Amino acid sequence: MLITKRCIKLSPKTLIRNIEIRVFSHATEDVDKVLISAKNLFPVEIKENLTFKKTQLTGYYKNPIILYKIQLNDKILCLETLKFISDQLNLSDKENLTYNIKNHLDKKNLYLRFDKQLAFVSLLRFSTKDPIHLKVHFETRTTREIIDLAKELGLIL
Repeated sequence: MLITKRCIKLSPKTLIRNIEIRVFSHATEDVDKVLISAKNLFPVEIKENLTFKKTQLTGYYKNPIILYKIQLNDKILCLETLKFISDQLNLSDKENLTYNIKNHLDKKNLYLRFDKQLAFVSLLRFSTKDPIHLKVHFETRTTREIIDLAKELGLIL
């Protein structure tokens, strides 16, 4: 189990219920590299023990597509993962997310999309082109509480 070195406050109103990661692997992509990209969104201590669920899909032109999905339910590991992502983001992405945070929120969820190609080399950058999808589901009651937690974790300024 991960022993946390960071001091992250846990209060009943700011708990995270889970984090879900989804990524598509197209027929032209190396599945192992796609999974490495997705695992690079997690701290080293966590990513080695992750197992993604695999779903076979068919594209519009009958091309094979594989959906890989994982849901992290441990609240401490979820916070550690968000803090890790925050530490990896550059200032430009944080400013963009700060300015557009409400576009990334829906009910009790925060949606982020990361560049799959850059994630392979451990660079976390936001992207909308063939991304790794991350959904954080919060137990909080308000958007304000989600924004406050995002600020506390350093995701936004």
